[in-house]
Amino acid sequence: MVQVPDISRFAHVTDWVFDLDNTLYPHHTNLFSQVDARMTAYVSELLALSREKARELQKTLYREYGTTLNGLMNLYGIDPDDFLMKVHDIDYSWLKPDPVLGAAIHQLPGRRFIFTNGDRTHAERAARQLGILDHFDDIFDIVAADLTPKPAPAPYEKFTSLHSIIGTNAVMFEDLARNLAVPKKMGMTTVLVVPNNFEPVFSEIWESDPDEEDDVDYVTDDLAGFLTRIVTASR
Repeated sequence: MVQVPDISRFAHVTDWVFDLDNTLYPHHTNLFSQVDARMTAYVSELLALSREKARELQKTLYREYGTTLNGLMNLYGIDPDDFLMKVHDIDYSWLKPDPVLGAAIHQLPGRRFIFTNGDRTHAERAARQLGILDHFDDIFDIVAADLTPKPAPAPYEKFTSLHSIIGTNAVMFEDLARNLAVPKKMGMTTVLVVPNNFEPVFSEIWESDPDEEDDVDYVTDDLAGFLTRIVTASR
C-alpha cells in the first residue's frame, strides 16, 4: 500500500500542491473531528434538528454537494463567512510541530502551495501549529475558489490559472482519491496520503473512493518520509 517514490517521476516537478486536512497533518491527530462536530452543531441549530438528524443531513450534503457548506448554501442560502468562522473555531493545540515534514517541504525545488476546501484562516492556523506555514508560497482556499469545492473542475482550473501552473510539471497530495481525478487529467502526478497503518475500514463508507484508483499514482502513509526521499535523491 505504501510506496517508495520513483524519483525520476518527480525530477521535473516545479510546483508542489498539498491538501491540508488529513494530508499535511496526519489523520490520527483527529483535528478534523472538531470541525466535523462543529458542522453538525451548526446544522442542528440552523434547522432545529436533533444531533443525530443533523449529522445524517450533514453527511448527505457532503456526498451530494462536495462540502457541507456548499449544500447549505444551495439549499438554505446561509452566510458562508458565518459558517466558516464557526466551524473552524477549534483547538489547534492537538497538532504537534513536525520539523521533519517542515524540513522536507522547505527543501522541495520550486513553489509550494496549500489547496484546501477549508478557509485560509484555518489553513494558516494549522500550518503554523505544524511549523510549516512559512514554507508555502500561497494558500488557495474555498473563498479563492469562489466557494466551489474540490473535486469540481472549476477550482483546479482557477488555481492553476492564477499561479500559471502547467499540470505536467506539478504534483498533488491529497487524502481523498476523488480529489485527485481532475489533477490527474491535467497531467499532474498524484499522491494519495492515507492514515498510518492504513486499514480500508478507517473511514465511513461514504468517504471511500473505489472508482478513483486509476487517478492515484502513489500511496503513502508517511508524507514526511515520502518527501524526504525525494529531496535526498535530488541532491
